[in-house]
Amino acid sequence: MNKLLQITSALALALGALSVAHAQDAVAGKTKVAMCIGCHGIPAYQASFPEVHKVPMIAGQNAKYIVASLQAYNKGERKHPTMRGIAQSMSEQDMADVAAFYEAQGKGDAAPESAPAASAKVAELLTKGACASCHGANFSKPIDGAYPKIAGQHGDYLYVALKAYQTENNAVVGRSNAIMAGQVKQFNHTELKAIAQYLASLPGEVKTVPQSKFR
Repeated sequence: MNKLLQITSALALALGALSVAHAQDAVAGKTKVAMCIGCHGIPAYQASFPEVHKVPMIAGQNAKYIVASLQAYNKGERKHPTMRGIAQSMSEQDMADVAAFYEAQGKGDAAPESAPAASAKVAELLTKGACASCHGANFSKPIDGAYPKIAGQHGDYLYVALKAYQTENNAVVGRSNAIMAGQVKQFNHTELKAIAQYLASLPGEVKTVPQSKFR
């Protein structure tokens, strides 16, 4: 009986430790973003490899989505070499804390309820792709935190990200999310660019908060 109690207590402690280990801590996250701020802390910073585009704005982004993205880079489901290297250097706790830090930077910055209407052609594309069914009202209120806010995001980044779901057998470019791949493969690149440009024109909650490299 004592043995059973010891095992039960040990399991309870282990499960408790696991839940604590992945609790998000935005304050701790502030001390862990040194590898992030060189790109994501510079407004309109442009990446040059493997494709040229502005790096995404992540301040105000959903923490759950940031964690999911880092995990995808860590597993190779997203192939960007720099992001893969960074994600593979992070623990699950690091990911949770960094994500909480960036989400907190957008607190109180709600996007306007109204947004510019899409052209008939773009509206047709958005409907065909069922984009709002996951990314929510005005593309800034996802139905789940695991989906990103995409309103107001850099258009060239959105275009590159969408194309990545169509890319196969490339060592440095590609994303393997089955749902997104199924949606974007029905569009050509001109249509993807039109979708991306419209989404970029919308008022959104994501932004870049300038951060010093010297902490």
